[in-house]
Amino acid sequence: MRVADLMQTNVITATAETPISEIIRALADGHVSSVPVVDGHRRVLGVVSTSDLIVAEAEAGDAEARTVLTERGVAGDLMTTNAVTIAPDASAREAARLMLYAEVHRLFVVENDKLVGVISTTDLVRAVATGGIGKAT
Repeated sequence: MRVADLMQTNVITATAETPISEIIRALADGHVSSVPVVDGHRRVLGVVSTSDLIVAEAEAGDAEARTVLTERGVAGDLMTTNAVTIAPDASAREAARLMLYAEVHRLFVVENDKLVGVISTTDLVRAVATGGIGKAT
């Protein structure tokens, strides 16, 4: 089974200029734990995760600094620039291995330098549970 068979194509994205407040809303409304940060050509520049937000909030210190972060901060201020990507024609096994070794829960699927989807540990578990990934995959 290939990544393209399991990936989600309706990906919530942000730009480097997207306000943190919008990202927080998108994470909550979309029931996701991260959003890729893309440029105008859908090239992946980085990722903002709930972990990035928690760390930023903790490091902000007082309430005023946290308010400034959420009201004036943008994705480019917080994003992790080394988002892990994979090609849509990669195998599900390769995706699982990459997630394990990179210690991430999702991979952004990129084709011709363009974001085309996302595959998460949940997608892989769903495939195993429904018989989509067998021992030969």
